[in-house]
Amino acid sequence: MSTASTLPGRRTGALLSGVVVVFLSFDAVIHLLDISEVKSSMTELGYPTHLSPVIGAIELACVALYAVRRTAPLGAVLLTGFLGGAIATNLRVDKPLISTTLFPVYVATAMWLGLALRDDEVRRIVRRVVRVDTLDPGDIRDGALPTSGRGQTSR
Repeated sequence: MSTASTLPGRRTGALLSGVVVVFLSFDAVIHLLDISEVKSSMTELGYPTHLSPVIGAIELACVALYAVRRTAPLGAVLLTGFLGGAIATNLRVDKPLISTTLFPVYVATAMWLGLALRDDEVRRIVRRVVRVDTLDPGDIRDGALPTSGRGQTSR
């Protein structure tokens, strides 16, 4: 199977990435504006309210890197760390698991899926790391199950 992306795949990736950029940009801007709801949320999470604009600026810088095609992989890595901090914070204050604590995981999944769909090189790297082996239809017919892929190459 070729790693070349299709036009619908690239469009889907761009749409997913766009949704992530809009959502995270909104979150960054409300931190920069330091509105009352953000201040109360910062207090509830155990952070000093004066750090809200700093968090917003860091997030906006990471989002800007993700939004630019050339720096998108770097932005995705930095945003993954940023979202990991959100997960740790929510765990620490015992927020609901599915709706709140894992929400950054959902955002990160959409972010990486969007990037992989629109960027052939990211997809190639993921394929190498995961070692996606193609399954020969003859293997199924003969009753052989695919192995974990260790020690095998798909090329």
